[in-house]
Amino acid sequence: MRPFFVMSLLFGLTFGQTASLCAPSEYTIHVEKQECAYCLAINTTICAGFCMTRDSNGKKLLLKSALSQNVCTYKEMLYQTALIPGCPHHTVPYYSYPVALSCKCGKCNTDYSDCVRERVRTNYCTKPQKFCTV
Repeated sequence: MRPFFVMSLLFGLTFGQTASLCAPSEYTIHVEKQECAYCLAINTTICAGFCMTRDSNGKKLLLKSALSQNVCTYKEMLYQTALIPGCPHHTVPYYSYPVALSCKCGKCNTDYSDCVRERVRTNYCTKPQKFCTV
């Protein structure tokens, strides 16, 4: 019975990453500055999807490396810069945003990702809208 448990555990750890559905996904960012006349709607790609996680309920039975709480995060990305229209000369009219090229399941890096789910939807425009596509 013991070899069956070990093989099941190894299969689960190996198959867990391949069963993840984490990939670049289309997303629209709405950007506006108080000084500017327009809101800019930017079409880009972000990392989104499902990643296998392993519950820590069995943490006394498993090795620490077998436990994980992975999120769908950037593997490769680049930054694009957009010009916000209708800004006065004294305002910096540029906005830089990430574009996901590829994604992976891994630990959330707060240097470039928001690791907390928003409770209130704030991704909308209050000013007239202009569109920008990547």
